[in-house]
Amino acid sequence: MAQAILGRKIGMTRLFDEQGHSVPVTVVQAGPCFVSQVKTVESDGYSAVQIAYEDIKPRRSTLPLIAHDAKAGLVPMRFHREFRTGSEDQFEVGQELTVQNFAEVKFVDVVGTSKGKGMQGVMKRHHFSGMEASHGVERKHRSPGSICSRSSNRGTGKPKKGIRMAGHMGADRVTVRSLPVIGIDKERNLLMVKGPVPGSKQGLLMIREAVRLNKSKAEMLKAS
Repeated sequence: MAQAILGRKIGMTRLFDEQGHSVPVTVVQAGPCFVSQVKTVESDGYSAVQIAYEDIKPRRSTLPLIAHDAKAGLVPMRFHREFRTGSEDQFEVGQELTVQNFAEVKFVDVVGTSKGKGMQGVMKRHHFSGMEASHGVERKHRSPGSICSRSSNRGTGKPKKGIRMAGHMGADRVTVRSLPVIGIDKERNLLMVKGPVPGSKQGLLMIREAVRLNKSKAEMLKAS
């Protein structure tokens, strides 16, 4: 059964493995979550499970969501997310999902919203090198340079779509794949994964069992 859970990013720290090596890890407050809806091929055309996370005061929710959670036997919940599942996966409405379900999982995919940077120039947004800073250069060292040669093929003078220019940066959905699970804390519902994950502290994260592994990680999983 594919595992999935919601949680909040706590922050980063380090753990030491058996060889004494320092491993940077991100600590995630994962769950407990509850199954609020189960979708099947017969009723919805595909197989999926909707899970809910974090209690919320009824006055901060909406009547449709309150009724939706009550139908599953749950109190009003703040977050609801859906995960695709296989036809053989078995979930029950109202089922509790905890970090203990990841005890045998070696790699996970983490989905979150990256930090918003607002309006940024080309040097920060696209890593342009900028203009020369030598004597005699006009004070436009961080500008993108000329864009007249990037006009469309129709000769209208408008830049082609997709040209790297200044604009809004961040606040995008980001998926980091195949992060190793370093450890879990069942008592405090903590999940520790190697490396950074998208978003700021206390940001919502969706954690699922890794759906694709590269060759080295696949061999590591077979060896274990």
